[in-house]
Amino acid sequence: MSVKHEASGRRFVETQFEVPGTPEEVWEAIATGPGISAWFVPARFEERDGKPVGVTYEFGPGSEIRGIVTAWDPPRTYAARQEEGWGGAPPIATEWNVEARSGGTCVIRIVHSLFASTDEWDDQLEGAESGWSGFLAILRVYVAHFRGRRSALTQLRSPAEGTDAQIWEALTTALGLQGASVGQRFAAPAGVPPFGGIVEYVTENPYDALLRIDRPAPGIVALGVAGMPGGPSMVGVNLYLYGDEAAATLDREKPVWEAWLQERFPMPADSSDGE
Repeated sequence: MSVKHEASGRRFVETQFEVPGTPEEVWEAIATGPGISAWFVPARFEERDGKPVGVTYEFGPGSEIRGIVTAWDPPRTYAARQEEGWGGAPPIATEWNVEARSGGTCVIRIVHSLFASTDEWDDQLEGAESGWSGFLAILRVYVAHFRGRRSALTQLRSPAEGTDAQIWEALTTALGLQGASVGQRFAAPAGVPPFGGIVEYVTENPYDALLRIDRPAPGIVALGVAGMPGGPSMVGVNLYLYGDEAAATLDREKPVWEAWLQERFPMPADSSDGE
């Protein structure tokens, strides 16, 4: 992954991938609040005179990112500009393009760009590109198996001690997934929140796994471990459930996962707490 430069000062990264579905079906998944919320994070569009003017993504309590919609051409293209860049970075723009291909599939191209006179923010752009890998895997599974269905999502996070590799090994071992390969069927062992299904995606760069489940409800479990700047590594579990009973099932399953994470990955001791 590399940042491309233009004489105008524009610097950008792009990625593209193929998903099943018509342009209209893919557009519904990437350019509506319910669609985005079904595979990414809770999202909502703001409209004025029947046209989207802003989009907000909720990454957790008190952590929202808002973009101003700058282009809107369904079902082909839309773009949004984030005015407040990360860590003082210049405003960053994101453009989504959908192109139909033969065989009932579409190619989605995502372009992140900003204007800068130095390479000071190139790492931010590369991070934006690499950060999409796990979510795009979720999008593929959602569009292929669950598109258009009602959805419910919860995002669980727990700090953990050790290196990312050590934490990932502990997480996958506890869930019975150590050494799992794509296409493998699995069932959670005793002492773990009950779930089972098929492994859809596994990578250790970064540490991510994606599981398409059929119990306790149709859905997706996304697992990950990532180091946090200036803090401990975090174990992440995103639960995406689908169908008319998704919300009720999630209400029941969320506290089970929360309790398991707290027990398996207790809060690291704060060595500065001497009071």
